[in-house]
Amino acid sequence: MVAFHCIQALRFPSRTHVSFPIGDYNRDSVIMKKQRGHLVFASADKKSDKELYLQSKVETLLDSIKWDEKGLAVGIAQNIDTGAILMQGFVNSDALATTISSQKATFYSRSRSALWTKGETSKNFINVHDIFLDCDRDSIIYLGKPDGPTCHTGSETCYYTSALDFLENKQVEGTKLASTTLYSLENTITQRNAKLALPQTGKPSWTKRLLLDHDLLCSKIREEADELCRTLEENEDNTRTVSEMGDVLYHAMVLMAVKGVKLEEVLEVLRKRFFQSGIEEKRSRSRGQAN
Repeated sequence: MVAFHCIQALRFPSRTHVSFPIGDYNRDSVIMKKQRGHLVFASADKKSDKELYLQSKVETLLDSIKWDEKGLAVGIAQNIDTGAILMQGFVNSDALATTISSQKATFYSRSRSALWTKGETSKNFINVHDIFLDCDRDSIIYLGKPDGPTCHTGSETCYYTSALDFLENKQVEGTKLASTTLYSLENTITQRNAKLALPQTGKPSWTKRLLLDHDLLCSKIREEADELCRTLEENEDNTRTVSEMGDVLYHAMVLMAVKGVKLEEVLEVLRKRFFQSGIEEKRSRSRGQAN
């Protein structure tokens, strides 16, 4: 039996993306299947109005996509926490319907003429939390959390070759992932931290000093946090707030490197809090500390 997860608040405004958060929906009674080229749902009981409405919305979604002459659209998998582009493939209506049902990123293999779910062999599934369509409705993003490396090479993503490095004949140690600003900073700090055990020559960088002197690091975090608050208390210009927030982020990320904590772990915690009130979250932490 195929588990189905409902699409909530589907809308199709012109020239904008379509987003549909996925949640549990009648997991034990609904079966998804194809009939005469349309998506239908079979149930042990008579279909409810909600099931009929859901079926209609899924069919509307599939019909709204501009499939090419082969019935395909570009499908991109993106890490919901890091923003990293994990991989790109092709999707047809069956692949998209299967992804909605299973919450696992599913594509269409042109070479095998068959559906395939990322991770069906490696077990490195991409767990889909949301799906987006672009404004032209001819490409799809699976926004999800990977269980492990996405690339068959063992790399975190399939995008680890910089065209600019190649053109400039730069030699890159290991793989260089296509990273956003915060992750590029995290990578630099991590590299500095990894080289602390090596013989030191010359004057150490500020990052190395912070990594080596924990008292200095903590004092700087407190100092920068205070200066950030002052930009509000003293009604300073927003450029000062931006600058001080940059300092807070940088110094906090150095502390994370010392503790061996990844930025992705922090973002995952924040994402989980989206669906929990601040009061409930604080209470759960208090209960955890009490135990």
